[in-house]
Amino acid sequence: MDNGADITIITGHFGSGKTETAINLAFEWKKKHDKVAVADLDIVNPYYRARDVRALFAENGIELIAPAEKLAQSDLPIVTGDIYRVLYDPEYKVIIDAGGDKDGAMALGQFYNDWAGMQPEVLFILNANRPYVSTLEGAIDTVLKIESASRLKVTGLVNNSNVGSDTRVEDVLKGVELSRKLSGELGIPIKQTILSGHLEEKAESFDPGHPVKVMSRYLKLPWEL
Repeated sequence: MDNGADITIITGHFGSGKTETAINLAFEWKKKHDKVAVADLDIVNPYYRARDVRALFAENGIELIAPAEKLAQSDLPIVTGDIYRVLYDPEYKVIIDAGGDKDGAMALGQFYNDWAGMQPEVLFILNANRPYVSTLEGAIDTVLKIESASRLKVTGLVNNSNVGSDTRVEDVLKGVELSRKLSGELGIPIKQTILSGHLEEKAESFDPGHPVKVMSRYLKLPWEL
């Protein structure tokens, strides 16, 4: 591994929960590591973006690599050059929050020569309750297009199948089944299944060999504020 940060890239279909996953991972890592940074490369989605929790990150000593606050709600394809400062510092744990689908993954391609030798973890977040990736064919197509656009290979699957606050265990189990099929077809290991907080008491009902993690919700849509 080249001299650089420990990097995890979060990818997936629109509405899969990439940003919530990135935020939760940042707080988890901050409990164990001094230097944690989240790089917001989502230049596509104007609603769910890591930069929206800027203040919360600052309070907890997590660095946010993102456009200036006055540009936070713009739809401009802005990628700040400050990302290089953390990419080449081996003391950092860096989480890359990429945009959805192949269009969002294209922003990753410009850094290919930088982190190719760093062997980053590339996680595909699957929400089997989203229309296009609710089928095996759609999920496979999405993974392959993201890999092509980013020039990176997905190294792990994360099942984050939900329908917001109305999520039932059955919704999550639908994702478990699809994740296993996707893993079998593409040879990508399943890293974990994510549960919303209101289903925490159901965590023990899952297969002990299938890691389950409860995720907090930090982001809200404008009409939920």
